[in-house]
Amino acid sequence: MNTKIIERIERLKREKNAIILAHNYERPEVVDVADVTGGSIGLLTAAMETSADLIVICGVDFMGETAALLNPDKKVIAPVKNVVCPLARQLTKKELLDAKRKYPDANVLLYMNSSTETKALADCVCTAGNAVRIAETMDGSSPILFGPDHALSYYVTKRTAKEIISIPDHGMCPVHHKITVKDILKAKAAHPGAKIVAHPECNPEVQDHADYLGTTGGMLKFCADADAAEFLIADEVGLINILEKQVPNKIFYPVSNTAFCRAMKKPTLVKIEEALENERYEVVVPREIAVDARIAVERMFKCS
Repeated sequence: MNTKIIERIERLKREKNAIILAHNYERPEVVDVADVTGGSIGLLTAAMETSADLIVICGVDFMGETAALLNPDKKVIAPVKNVVCPLARQLTKKELLDAKRKYPDANVLLYMNSSTETKALADCVCTAGNAVRIAETMDGSSPILFGPDHALSYYVTKRTAKEIISIPDHGMCPVHHKITVKDILKAKAAHPGAKIVAHPECNPEVQDHADYLGTTGGMLKFCADADAAEFLIADEVGLINILEKQVPNKIFYPVSNTAFCRAMKKPTLVKIEEALENERYEVVVPREIAVDARIAVERMFKCS
């Protein structure tokens, strides 16, 4: 059955000059059919560089919205409607406006995993991979309002002398926060020679135990280049599939099998085929938000 669906997907891609972009956390079969896989910035870069007329984003809401921001002349569709990233909804427009009033001289740096309406109020956005570098480029000695992920805020604070103010102070990815120090210690006891690789969305205590902290793309590179043969992966379990495909000569163990993002697993081959056939669901960002949000995203690419 999958073979026939894949053949139809490939035919529809050719007929409609379409490209499929899939996040590293997607289902294995979705990753296999994608033209490009990667983290947020990898997918956005591919979206900006493609000559395709139709862009299919397999990921969560802010990814499709940001791709649409950067490609106003292309049609961006999502295979599943309203796949919400819970982290991105943890900073509201009102909370950000209140923080800006409280700290009128502060710069606003938002994680890519944020809503488009808050991006429109930001000076710049960032990924986990370039957050520190962009924080360093921001003006003078002014404090930086950083959100919505408190764990990533902790990661940045440890690596810059800039004053970082977390907004909100409790923002977190519920999937990454399922990974605990107890999980780390148990996994390390079972595989004492393995390197611990973690995403900066993990809670601070987990971060402090890691041999390497970085984005999904950074973790892939670290594991490929490191001398170690075994790795403990403190990240969403879907990354294991990517690691095993791209670094087949090494062994990977999930630190926790509970770190499973249901939102990222919603796109399926059937839904991708339907999306291509019917060109749904189109991602549309209101113009009054899109203009300012695009400036903040484009500034990220200039700064990094």
